[in-house]
Amino acid sequence: MTHISTASTRQRSVDPRVERSRAALRSALLELLEERAYDAITIRDVCARARTGYATYFRHYSDKAALLDDLAAVAIGELLGHAMPVLYSADAHTACVALCSYVDERRLLWAALLTGGAGGILRGEFVRQARRAAPKRKLRGRSRSRLPADLAVVFGVSGLIEVLAWWLEHRSECTVTEVAEFLDRLVVGPIMRI
Repeated sequence: MTHISTASTRQRSVDPRVERSRAALRSALLELLEERAYDAITIRDVCARARTGYATYFRHYSDKAALLDDLAAVAIGELLGHAMPVLYSADAHTACVALCSYVDERRLLWAALLTGGAGGILRGEFVRQARRAAPKRKLRGRSRSRLPADLAVVFGVSGLIEVLAWWLEHRSECTVTEVAEFLDRLVVGPIMRI
C-alpha cells in the first residue's frame, strides 16, 4: 500500500484545517465503502462526499490507495492491539471474546473495511503490522514447535481476518460469544497445539 500519510505525519500536523480535511476524506471513503466496492469508488466520489476540492485531495494523498492506507492504518493497529494478546493469553477463549466484542462495537468500520471491497488490499497491511508486533513477545506454547513464528503470525492474522469478514457478512446468524468460539477453535487453538 502507498504510505503518504502515516500516524507520525498526522501527529506532526498542527494545522486544524489539515486534520479536518483528512478526517472528512477518511469519513467519506468509509461511507462509500459501506455502499459499494473499493474498486468502484473514484477520488471524485470521495471529494464529492467529503465536500472538498479535487486539488485538496492531492494535497493530502497521492492516490486512492494512500487514503485507504490512512483510514486503515490506525484501525488495523487498534485491532491488532486486541488480536495479538490472543496468541499470548493463557485464556484464549476470553481473549477471543474481548477481540470479537471490540469488533462488534465498531462493526460499521470493520464491515466496510473487510467486506466492502477493500478486504484483499487490507490483508497485506494486517500481516505487515502483525509481523512488526509479533517479535516483541513469544507465542504461548511455542518453545517445542517447529512451526516458524512468522508463519504462525501470517496464518493467525489471515484466519482472524477470514473469520471476522465471514461474521460481518453473516452478522445476524452468530453472537459475539459464538464467533469467539469459532475463532478459538479454527485459528487460535490449532496454532497453539502445534
